Amino acid sequence: MSMQAFTSYLKLEKNYSDHTVKAYGRDLDAFTGFCRENYDETNIDAAGYPMIRNWIVSLSNEGVSNRSINRKISSLQAYYKFLLKIGEITASPLAKHRALKTEKKVEVPFSESEMELILTEIPFEEGFEGERDKLIVELLYATGMRRAELVNLKVTDINLGNRTLKVLGKRNKERIIPLLDATVDQIKAYLEVRSQLPNCATSLYLFLTKDGLKIYETLVYRTINKYFSLVSPKVKKSPHILRHTFATHLLNRGADLNSVKELLGHSSLASTQVYTHNSIAELKKVHQMAHPRNKK
Repeated sequence: MSMQAFTSYLKLEKNYSDHTVKAYGRDLDAFTGFCRENYDETNIDAAGYPMIRNWIVSLSNEGVSNRSINRKISSLQAYYKFLLKIGEITASPLAKHRALKTEKKVEVPFSESEMELILTEIPFEEGFEGERDKLIVELLYATGMRRAELVNLKVTDINLGNRTLKVLGKRNKERIIPLLDATVDQIKAYLEVRSQLPNCATSLYLFLTKDGLKIYETLVYRTINKYFSLVSPKVKKSPHILRHTFATHLLNRGADLNSVKELLGHSSLASTQVYTHNSIAELKKVHQMAHPRNKK
């Protein structure tokens, strides 16, 4: 019963996406399975920290990374925090837990030349799917939106007259993003082929499959991986790297941090500052090359 209430809490009060709620559920189910197998216990509400610590050791022995373990424990922390909130427990077993150490994750954005190649040189497929895939790349790079935000875009979120786009972000927070001329042109080209799909008139969503159904997040990931594999040797090619690329390129060209924060839909500057790593590296390069005190 507690888990069902927790799921409803995440959906209705926290406004988490279905994807996030399912991830929490998988982590709780995994811990429940561990407790059942090792302690003959299926009610994790009364689990103590030694049980959780043994689960952590078990996961580590299976080769699960510290980063993934920390994410799983975060799901447990959220669950026990919820139980505290509704008075089911009086203390969280994770109250004194400290996260495992992880290596700092450095994500390498695509270069401006790679983006130029994708958007001007690489041939996309003919017809509907090609126009859709090109707009997916264009919008992710031109707006910095998240993959889930792109999937849930509605046709009515586009205002071609004002050249703006309305995005519904985390916690149902709306933001308005200006559109570039090239992006507007690509949207128009896509809408023209979209209008010929079955069910298109009844679908609220901007991005559809060739059968007229709403696209899904895996399709977006595969699209990005497919086309960027043609131009980039980088190991990681994902929608999030495009978001990272958007922020890095803006900062490299002089955009201020607050403006980038608003465009990305971050609630605090701390979240945006992770993208300054590459712009600082670029500034260092310029500084070294240009400063008269530098001995060449």
